[in-house]
Amino acid sequence: MSTAFNRQIQESPSPSYVFGSADEFAQPRHQELSALFDAQSKRHLTQLGVGEGWTCLEVGGGGGSIASWLCDRVGEFGGVLATDIDLRFLSALRYPNLAVRRHDIQTEGLPERQFDLAHARLVLMHLPERELALERMLKSLKPGGWIVIEEMDDLSIMPDCSVNPAEEELQVRRAFQHVLASRGAELRYGRLLPQKLQAQGLVNVGAEASVSMWKGRSAGTRFMKLACQQLREQIIGSGLISQSEFDAEIKRIDEQDFLMPSPMLWTAWGQIPMEFASKRG
Repeated sequence: MSTAFNRQIQESPSPSYVFGSADEFAQPRHQELSALFDAQSKRHLTQLGVGEGWTCLEVGGGGGSIASWLCDRVGEFGGVLATDIDLRFLSALRYPNLAVRRHDIQTEGLPERQFDLAHARLVLMHLPERELALERMLKSLKPGGWIVIEEMDDLSIMPDCSVNPAEEELQVRRAFQHVLASRGAELRYGRLLPQKLQAQGLVNVGAEASVSMWKGRSAGTRFMKLACQQLREQIIGSGLISQSEFDAEIKRIDEQDFLMPSPMLWTAWGQIPMEFASKRG
């Protein structure tokens, strides 16, 4: 891997990113995300052929579970660059083929035409400058390189008791969505990804979406509870839910008989065409 990666850029975390890593909820939230989505992420990356000798970019590496898997997958002749605005979890990883970099993709560029794979999960939808971030990820790819983006569509499937009386619609989820949107998040971004990749001239574009039914005390509801608790002040400050209502619904999420459909997670992928790559940027 290029020595240009083998350093940590010491810059302040972006204030625009909603979920920081400094509070008590960050590490368990990363753990629940891994339990929910790592198997799906690995399946898609495996199907694209990620393997020995690949150079990979992991944007918003978070808790480091996918970066760790990539390091094992690409072996000693491959390499992984994992970036994030906060390195407190990534910096604990110990792989000889891993470099970590403190980096805000909204304001800083990336090495161009360097990687066989660029991957991000639940990052771009939260960034006001998400289109610039996507363009930078694409420019980082070699001719023939792949991009894999995993993002939520948090609006298309909501609880509907007219379809299933057991499903519960919570005020706290609506307030949570409101807070994210007010901070610049695009809550349907996952659904928009296939046409965005096609518009960038990629080939072999594909996409897949998944929805689960989350019940109380599952990884999904634990993740939802942690995310809401992390944004508690902002959710209550929205005026859409009172403190007592917030506390009651957080308690309800934790009960065994609670049931709700998850947000839809989209995975979209595409490849830089060999003849087009030389014309980019």
